Parts: sequence; structure tokens; C-alpha cells
Amino acid sequence: MRAMALPGARARGCRAAAKMAQRRRYAEYARGSQSRGPPVSRAALYVHWPYCEKRCSYCNFNKYIPRGVEEAAMRSCLVTEARTLLRLSGVQRVESVFFGGGTPSLASPSTVAAVLEAVDQAAHLPADSEVTLEANPTSAPGSRLAAFGAAGVNRLSIGLQSLDDTELQLLGRTHSARDALQTLAEARRLFPGRVSVDLMLGLPAQKVGPWLGQLRTLLGCCDDHISLYQLSLERGTALFTHVQRGTLPAPDPELAAAMYQEGRAMLREAGFRQYEVSNFARNGALSTHNWTYWQCGQYLGIGPGAHGRFAPHGARSHTREARIQTLEPDNWMKEARGSFGHGATYGRGDHSPALGAV
Repeated sequence: MRAMALPGARARGCRAAAKMAQRRRYAEYARGSQSRGPPVSRAALYVHWPYCEKRCSYCNFNKYIPRGVEEAAMRSCLVTEARTLLRLSGVQRVESVFFGGGTPSLASPSTVAAVLEAVDQAAHLPADSEVTLEANPTSAPGSRLAAFGAAGVNRLSIGLQSLDDTELQLLGRTHSARDALQTLAEARRLFPGRVSVDLMLGLPAQKVGPWLGQLRTLLGCCDDHISLYQLSLERGTALFTHVQRGTLPAPDPELAAAMYQEGRAMLREAGFRQYEVSNFARNGALSTHNWTYWQCGQYLGIGPGAHGRFAPHGARSHTREARIQTLEPDNWMKEARGSFGHGATYGRGDHSPALGAV
């Protein structure tokens, strides 16, 4: 019987192996690997934390604003579903784990540690595996970030979104530009070379010059990974409603295209390489998890509304299932506690080896 690794020991092992893993990923990327993804015995793992403090004006993700969270119950169900799906898939090695949401930095570090230990017991989570946590500046002070590091997280993805306070208010964010930069500086201190930031473009009334100024400022204090995301107006969101009613101007697609192209050029000059539509990295710091999606590798989705694509154990290697777990957290927990050990899934089989990420 394999001994359980302590979260602190795992975190130290992850950090010690981080630079070696970065060099390996950079070498694979530089060779232009065209692999269809890992064999069926390997996979990435996505864990969805569905809760937020506030719904942003642009967001239509599967997230909820609860009066209270039964975290012990949620933790238990995440652990149960992770074990179940690892068994059903036959996956023996997990290459990366990504805690997304929602706002997973609102979860307790003990929840993150419990999921990672369950994964390592049910399959194998090598010491150099990438373990990413999405974090919002207002929910991730330095002491909390350090606690997540002790729990086994070795990479942070910070939802910075903008360095303009007016734009942040428009987006419904709860942090200021100053909060974002303070969190970024603390994250870089704790996870050097392993911090990614998101910057949005194509907002209503946004102009190319000021946005490029934000990117230029960010390049003076960011780490080695930046994601540029264009605003997508989604039906049912507050921003969509404002634009439909005419209280906000519709985003200009030509201006958004100019931001994207000029932003790409600025990042290239700063030594970043584009490895996916929205993602840029330097010094080999590309995200293993993103790269798995982009290369059509298999991944398991754990948690309410999580997506996954994998070949069930015993299926032919070219047959994969696309799955979406039950959306609503309370219903999902009832199902995860049931006899099957996981939330009900909605999806289909797919016989194409060239599936992209959901």
C-alpha cells in the first residue's frame, strides 16, 4: 500500500521540480510537437469550484453566489468524484491539475490538499506535475497564497482583467488595479516563474492606445505567462443587457482586432511566444494544462458543470466520451454521494481522434 504524502512535502517537491519541468515543456514546444495527446493511461484533471462572492457583468460560467458553503460536503464529493472518474477512465498518471471556477481561491487550502492527495492515491501525481489555482486579487492575500502553496499548488492564474479602475467597475470586479498589482507582486514572490495573468480586450468604449498602455505597464511587473482574452457578450449577462438596451456601446470588432494584433507584437518584442490563441509564454513557462487542451489530449472534469473528454476504461483508444457533470452544486453533491460516486453526466461518444477542448 502506497504511503500518503503530506501536502507540505508534496509542495516542496513540486517547487523543486518546477524549473526542470519548465525546461522540459519548453524543449517539447520548441520542437513543435504535433502529438495528439497522451496515451489513455495519462490525463489532465480539471476541478471546478462553483462559488463566487459576486457575479461579474460579463460572466456566464457555471457559478453561484451562496449564502453559505458546506465546504466539508463539497470537499468530500470532489474527492469521491475524482476517485470514481479516475477508476472509470483507467487513468494511471495525472499530468496536471487545474482548479478553476467560480473562484477557487475562496476554497480552503485543505480542500485543495484533499483533492490532490486523492488523485495521487487513485492514480499517480508526479512531483513535477503542474497544479494551477485560479485566484482573484481580493480573495488571495499573501498568507492565503502561501497556504495554497503548502497544500500543493505550484502555479497561479490571476484574474487581473484590467489595470483601469473604471473598466474593472464595468466588468463587475471586486478589486482595484492597485489590489491586482499587489497580489501579482506577492504571487511572483511565492511562485517565481509560475504566475499567469489575464488581460481582457474589446470592452465597450475601450481604445487601442490606453489598452496597449495597460499591457506595457503589465509587462514591467508580470511573470512569464500572459493570457489575452477578448470580451464575448453572452446572453443573460449584465453587459449583454446594457448593450442590447443601448446604455453601453457595442464593442467594436475592428478595434478589438487591432488590440489583439498590436498586443501580440508587443509580447513578441518582450520575448513571449504564442502557443495558443490567447496564451503567451516565455522562458518555457507555457501551461501544461492549456497545452493538453490545445493538443487534444484527454482530461477529466471534476465538480459541478465540469467538462471532460476521455476514453472510458476498456474502450478502444480512439473512442472518447465528451462529458458535462451535473450543473447545480446541491444536485451534483446528492449524485456524487449516490451509488455511482459521481454526478450524472451529459455527453456523447466521439470516434474522432482530433477533438478540441470544450
